[in-house]
Amino acid sequence: MTDARVLSAPWLSSGPAARVLALLNCDGEEARVVGGAVRNALLGIAIGDIDIATTAMPAEVVRRAKAASIKSVPTGIEHGTVTLVLEGHPFEVTTLREDTETFGRKAKVEFGRDWVGDAHRRDFTINALSVGPDGVVHDHVGGLADIAERRVRFIGDPSQRIAEDYLRILRFFRIHAAFGHGEPDRDGYLACIAGRAGLASLSAERVRMEMLKLLVTDGAVGAVTAMADGGLLTSLLGGVAYLGPFAAMIEIERALALTASPVRRLAALAVAVTEDARRLGARLKLSNAETKALDGMGHRWWRFASADEARARRLLYRLGETVYRDRLMLGWARSGSDPDTQRWRELALLPQRFTPPKLPLKAADFISRGVAEGPLLGHVLTLAEDAWLAADFPLDEASLNAIADQAAARVNRDGRT
Repeated sequence: MTDARVLSAPWLSSGPAARVLALLNCDGEEARVVGGAVRNALLGIAIGDIDIATTAMPAEVVRRAKAASIKSVPTGIEHGTVTLVLEGHPFEVTTLREDTETFGRKAKVEFGRDWVGDAHRRDFTINALSVGPDGVVHDHVGGLADIAERRVRFIGDPSQRIAEDYLRILRFFRIHAAFGHGEPDRDGYLACIAGRAGLASLSAERVRMEMLKLLVTDGAVGAVTAMADGGLLTSLLGGVAYLGPFAAMIEIERALALTASPVRRLAALAVAVTEDARRLGARLKLSNAETKALDGMGHRWWRFASADEARARRLLYRLGETVYRDRLMLGWARSGSDPDTQRWRELALLPQRFTPPKLPLKAADFISRGVAEGPLLGHVLTLAEDAWLAADFPLDEASLNAIADQAAARVNRDGRT
């Protein structure tokens, strides 16, 4: 970690962020980088978006940007936010403000020049730090001490902060999972439990966003377990939470060196059958692709428990690599087997050593054998494909002719499958 009160970061002294700060730090106005970029830089981890707070009014921000030929977008100008786009990088610039009235997520704000007041209106102490171009870190709420302890703590009264926006319950667990150590802050945790009924007021889209982010954090297991212990998961998921398979899925991803997948982890946490996938898709307003992926994993994942390699080859052929891998991993996670179990590992790595061939037999092979065009032709191709898979994908001419002869003979004899 850098010096407790002086941050040495190259983006403060050069590059587009430094240019925006220079633009706003003159002629009686002040600007600082605030929030997550400061937190991450102090923790020595990669930063994402760089947000900037300023004493300048939104109209003045727009005027200065125009004079400097910098694109400005009034993304939230009623709340004082203007997005400046410089060298392809967007910077949210927000005028210092104070919430005079709050209505859940909405608030009536007044603009001002009070950095202390602006810090106190934020959610967590580690998110309320600010830094100017000189690298001096300004801490008005005890965020530096919490950074040092990796502690996620609400600013002021936790219950009041939660009542201002119930999404802060999910953010508390997500931020703790990403940046905290040990157990969640007790006062914050108890306030989240006390305010859990307020989660019902949140839109599904906001819940989805926070949950999927939480599931891929390093501390996801501890945070999700704390949420379950506090009675928060049932109402969010609308069903049973499977903590064991969830933890196992994370270990399996790591054992296979796979990138963390929020949808795969959600399946391990909450999907036992396809009905669970559909419920989650509707409840969290998941995308069609996300719901389809959950459904694919939840469909007969238990077949992998007894699959040998020959059967796994057939499943890989039928499902394709992505669905095969994800469904197998759900079966593995729910099996109770160790992440290093050799049989499961070999099945998971099957696509690396086996690429299923395409069925060599075509419609013409059966028309030449007397099968009439129409529905029976589709039936005979299905019969032949099943026989070809059962024979373990033979490609030699003799085997293929035998499979085609048998399938055609059956259809020609019975007139049906």
